[in-house]
Amino acid sequence: MAGFRKAKAEQAALKLGIYGESGRGKTLTSLLIAEGLAKLDGKRIAYVDTERGTDFYAQPVPERKVHPEAFDFDALYTRSITEILSEVRNLDPKVYGVVIIDSITHVWESAKAAYSGRLNAAGQIPFHAWAKIKRPYKDLMAFLLSTPMHVIFCGREGKEYANDEETDELKCVGPKMKAEGETPYEPHILLRLYTEKSAKGETTFWAYAEKDRTGILGGRDIQLWPSTSTAFELIAKPLLGLLGGTQAQIASEDETAAKDAENLSAEEAQKILQSERLLAEFSAKLTLCKDYASLKALGKEITPEVKRRMTTADITELRNRYLEAEKRIGGKD
Repeated sequence: MAGFRKAKAEQAALKLGIYGESGRGKTLTSLLIAEGLAKLDGKRIAYVDTERGTDFYAQPVPERKVHPEAFDFDALYTRSITEILSEVRNLDPKVYGVVIIDSITHVWESAKAAYSGRLNAAGQIPFHAWAKIKRPYKDLMAFLLSTPMHVIFCGREGKEYANDEETDELKCVGPKMKAEGETPYEPHILLRLYTEKSAKGETTFWAYAEKDRTGILGGRDIQLWPSTSTAFELIAKPLLGLLGGTQAQIASEDETAAKDAENLSAEEAQKILQSERLLAEFSAKLTLCKDYASLKALGKEITPEVKRRMTTADITELRNRYLEAEKRIGGKD
């Protein structure tokens, strides 16, 4: 184990989550940010499109008020979580600078839909099956958070419900990203897109920074358009100075589980050896006890701390040998 060390910044790429209701500009915002990031290093954009939402952005649209030119990116059209995981793992960071997943909602739904086991009496997926269902999704998230490429994942907006303390009834407590429950906690920045309409009927597009680990954007409402600045300049550019040359690695769930299992197995093996030595040591001492006083003194040496270092089976065996020694001596003097 590496142990504690002086903390240092190890983020070479931005990890950004974006969600909002339909028509709030998730696809356009992600493309604008990705385009700016990709141009910094002269690299390409890899776009996982689960709903053909990019079709009109791959061509010029002169009437489009924001970025009428065509965006330049490579697309993967699929909702298959296994295909997405395989393809993004094969991306060359020397060629691609940004990965967009749009939408992460569909990816999570794909992971759930892959379950082919039995449902419970209520027609729901049983609790014990969720770990297997989540595994490919969590492997994907671990890769996205560890890759040196910038990552943007877009999600649809849902509602979060909680029990009312007074009525004990479910009530809506606010919006949330529709995805696996831990997803909103994963990115550095989480933006919720929304719109406002003026009395004149003009629509303004906004991004609210629900979460920001950098401390620069957190809690801010950012007007995306109409605006004299691009989404890249408003959201990503202020954070670039915080990035370094090393990207921190996050182990997948399987890797972590394998490491824990190995460590626990080694600890268990060590405890068994230690327990066997203690059993042999105290058994030898028991044979040397000639009277009750010496037996009682030895009993005081078998403290709770000693027992914590022994297995349950060896503790039971030691107790039996103590009782045998007590019978041999003939009880109290």
